[in-house]
Amino acid sequence: MNYPRVSIITINWNGLEDTVECLESLRKITYPEYKVVVVDNGSEGEDVRLLREKFGDYIHIIENDRNYGFAEGANIGMRYALANLGPDYFLLLNNDTVVDPDFVGELIEVALTDRKIGILGPKIYYYDEPDKVWFAGGNINYWLGRLWHRGIGRIDLGQFDEVADVDFISGCCMLVSRDVLLSVGLLDSTFFFGTEDYDISIRAARNGFRVLFVPQAKIWHKIGRSTGRTGRRPTPFVVYYVVRNHFILWKSIGVNCSLLLQPYGLSSPGSSYYIQLTIANGAH
Repeated sequence: MNYPRVSIITINWNGLEDTVECLESLRKITYPEYKVVVVDNGSEGEDVRLLREKFGDYIHIIENDRNYGFAEGANIGMRYALANLGPDYFLLLNNDTVVDPDFVGELIEVALTDRKIGILGPKIYYYDEPDKVWFAGGNINYWLGRLWHRGIGRIDLGQFDEVADVDFISGCCMLVSRDVLLSVGLLDSTFFFGTEDYDISIRAARNGFRVLFVPQAKIWHKIGRSTGRTGRRPTPFVVYYVVRNHFILWKSIGVNCSLLLQPYGLSSPGSSYYIQLTIANGAH
């Protein structure tokens, strides 16, 4: 079998411990044709040196001079992969995750069933509660200005075990075909952190690509760790970008932005649910 080439791209920003655990789990995956690109987004310590010492040629590491945010950091990694690794697919993966050994193969197996499948994502569980679902595909209500995770906070009893077309895939773990990037472009770096995953999912769907949730692929996520969150309360960083980016997204796709004012007591039910949900769960 000719396996499609996959470039796995993860971003490190002062998160050495999480990145090491993520990479150690990636070393156990069963899919044979992949390369790992680590983009260090201007970490303050010795992260780059220590990652090189520990993982050697297993990783391609890019050392940025500053924090370019998630979207542009991922773009830097994808540009590097395009120029040097010849991938058929790009797998964007948060560094605060651990993965099932078969997750890449499960995603690719579904991707190959239809050339119009452009973006796929796994079932994502809470790291600290490994049977509780955080993400089982994403839905969007354009009329009300709402986006939400299917299954969030529910114990996995098999109720989300079917491959499904969805409205978006979380940037926590997103497999994107080369054809999608050639058609719609890279992530929109305007967002800096968060919302770029909804945006590219929407752009892909509007260009005729399918966006699929693949439950047989599984990973576990330390919610909010990549943003510096350590407890239940979100960081100001998360709150700012969740609210800001929500306005940018809806305006860019032509949704009535008055729906977004409800969280401040100024308009209809709108997006308050999503903003509260995302703040509570640390975006991706």
